[in-house]
Amino acid sequence: MYIIIIILLGYLFGCLNGSQMIGKLKNINIKQNGMKNAGATNTTVLLGWKFGFIVAFIDIIKAVISLMVATVFLNKVGVAIEWHVLLLYVNALFVIVGHNYPIQMSFNGGKGTASLFGVLLFIDWKFAVLGLFILLLFAIVTNYFVTGTLMLYLSFIGYSFYYFGRGPATIAFLFTMLFVVKHVENAKRIVNKEEVKVTSLFRREVS
Repeated sequence: MYIIIIILLGYLFGCLNGSQMIGKLKNINIKQNGMKNAGATNTTVLLGWKFGFIVAFIDIIKAVISLMVATVFLNKVGVAIEWHVLLLYVNALFVIVGHNYPIQMSFNGGKGTASLFGVLLFIDWKFAVLGLFILLLFAIVTNYFVTGTLMLYLSFIGYSFYYFGRGPATIAFLFTMLFVVKHVENAKRIVNKEEVKVTSLFRREVS
């Protein structure tokens, strides 16, 4: 019963999509334009860095709040402390599932990167900072955000295994599989040299 509540809690928070909120405010369907993704990066491409940051903040904070509520719930119902980390990882996973497949968007949402960063902030802010550095480093070196994000996910698996063991690491692997499924089209665009590059985002803002 507890795990069902943890899953539903994560999924419902995940369904709160920042780009959908901003899209309604600016009268644009972000999912149907630009990179055709309901997330912070595509919002930046379409509306600039200011709105991209707002979307990222919404998608980050919803993950943090979901995990905070889940923690309070687990403490209140008396779940054994040794199960907390695993159940929080489950909650976090379903925040990403909700973001990627929100019911109010016909199960066609974003890709979960900002929400993953919210998860990392809650689990260990120092690793979140390191993860952001890893993402930016590989994004700048390759000129594609998707490669930096992939390295962030892979780092999360290693971190989870080292500090929390096999169970959380397995869930972190499922995070990565969600990433892979959602980025197949990005990989195709990279091969075809059609993917939006990091440098193009800066040129857009300057212009």
